[in-house]
Amino acid sequence: ASGRGSTAAHAIRALGERDVDVEGVPTSFQSRQLAIDAGIPLTTLEEASVDIAIDGADQVSGTALVKGGGAAHAREKYVDANADRFVVVADPSKEADALDHPIPVEVLPDARPVVAAAVRDLGGDPTLRAAERKDGPVVTDNGNLVLDCEFGRIDDPADVAASLSGIPGVVEHGLFVDLVDAVYVGTEDGVRTTEA
Repeated sequence: ASGRGSTAAHAIRALGERDVDVEGVPTSFQSRQLAIDAGIPLTTLEEASVDIAIDGADQVSGTALVKGGGAAHAREKYVDANADRFVVVADPSKEADALDHPIPVEVLPDARPVVAAAVRDLGGDPTLRAAERKDGPVVTDNGNLVLDCEFGRIDDPADVAASLSGIPGVVEHGLFVDLVDAVYVGTEDGVRTTEA
């Protein structure tokens, strides 16, 4: 299983080049198409269990993550959470002492103003994510909108995650807490590993 970012794209292509006997559970249209192009057979969570999920992150602090730059975090989260092992691959630019990256929050379109108000009540500053090459907002593969919510430094990611999950109209958010088994950071000297 892989997500939609550049890390996932490299992993999908590498698996295809090595002709490894695997099946994938794609979490976005992009990862589905990359897997098809790489010759990797696809399956679903109904048909198979996930042995390992490999993905990137927008920001990493220990084993807490912010994901969702590609607006696929809802699908990524339920696949990652159901994998026997979830590993994240990142470069040093993604590491932080504490998470402070804006948190993507996928919302039902009609619930956007209600969710935005609730995020403000939590101390966040929500911004509707605009599409880059067309007028209007980003629409997820699930048909929802994304609010990028700026909270500044997040000292207690679990608390913020629980608060966001409790807002009616939130489909999913991009804080990944207590899900990662290992983070691999590639450096010029090799790979640095943080195990959960």
